Amino acid sequence: MTIASIYNHFLECDSVCTDTRKISKNCLFFALKGENFNGNTFADEALEQGAKYCIVDEEAYAENENSILVEDVLTTLQDLARYHREQLGTPIIALTGSNGKTTTKELINAVLKTKYQTLATKGNLNNHIGVPLTLLSLTRDIEIGIVEMGANHKKEIEFLCNIALPDYGLITNFGKAHLEGFGGFEGVIEGKSELYKHLIKHNKLIFINSNDALQKQQINDYSNYYSFGNTKGVDVNVLNQTNGEFVSVQFGDEVITSNLSGIYNFNNIAVAITIGNYFNVSVQQIKEGIESYIPSNNRSQIIENNSNKIVLDAYNANPTSMKAAIDNFKLLKSDAKYALLGDMFELGSTSNQEHQEIMSYAETEIDGQILFVGENFFPCNPSSPQSLKFKNFDDLEEYLQNKTIQNSLILIKGSRGMALERALPYLNN
Repeated sequence: MTIASIYNHFLECDSVCTDTRKISKNCLFFALKGENFNGNTFADEALEQGAKYCIVDEEAYAENENSILVEDVLTTLQDLARYHREQLGTPIIALTGSNGKTTTKELINAVLKTKYQTLATKGNLNNHIGVPLTLLSLTRDIEIGIVEMGANHKKEIEFLCNIALPDYGLITNFGKAHLEGFGGFEGVIEGKSELYKHLIKHNKLIFINSNDALQKQQINDYSNYYSFGNTKGVDVNVLNQTNGEFVSVQFGDEVITSNLSGIYNFNNIAVAITIGNYFNVSVQQIKEGIESYIPSNNRSQIIENNSNKIVLDAYNANPTSMKAAIDNFKLLKSDAKYALLGDMFELGSTSNQEHQEIMSYAETEIDGQILFVGENFFPCNPSSPQSLKFKNFDDLEEYLQNKTIQNSLILIKGSRGMALERALPYLNN
């Protein structure tokens, strides 16, 4: 069956689903396969629960008249998403980067939705499945789509661009993330820059930080860009006005105070302001959008836990974001400080070196007790009597159960797999 024919079936449905636990009536179910499951085996169940059609790729499960047999379900999902995107022609803003993608995406959406009907990637559904699902959620009333793209190896962003066909794009930054998959920092730059290469090839607009020399190198003499920063000739000038725990910026005559902790969020806010300005969102609407955004999901959150104040930034971590978090924590004033730092994943052969460097950097920059947690930090050699290390969360938990931390400023930062937000109940003093 052709994609055009499948598209006609798609138009009969109200939504798309890939999980029988989330089936909604009149949806189109894609029977995806994974390492530990075969979605084909759930096709009949999906239909029984209310799905209108099922896309399957094994003939044994295509006996129902509402089951559509294809060669490969995942490829069909991706091809259908591109076809739908082409039919609608909705302007698409794509973004990628090593750090800050999801926060930046949320800020862009917060600004643009003050004037437009928008659709943005939900959560961090930014991979080869999440991007197609986002595109298939587009409806004719959506005026701008905002698509987050994640990657842990080369050619992945290129692949996602060929599905989403973005009209605009930006890279938040290049950092030491997923070094194992990218083969080092140079690989990160090459992989993330696949977005710029796609935009340049199709003469689409790039939003770029003029202060970031690495980004400017990637576009060379390409002229179809819209810039921000404090260098001469930028399109949008945003100034840092931060004087406290929340990031503030000046744009025009307005001071905009966000609900985000961490000076590393300045560029994320500046991107959102720049894109809002490009799309003719008023300064007051931009201010409203930025100031209305409340961070969640363990990203740059400030939490008051009785006498303690916690900077919770435990959604993810890599050497670049860890250093930025430490730098910001150093600027915050408190009579007593604790830092709870967890392992950074996917660093490959550089893992030992990167963890030791972060340990040493934290000991130099943080005036307070530092708790290092995880099998990657554990072999490292601390040099400060203020440092403690724990092989796993269970060991840390035992320590915290017998420790009272009060009247302190606490940083929590680690990779998602460490789930360091689990420490919060022990810091409620």
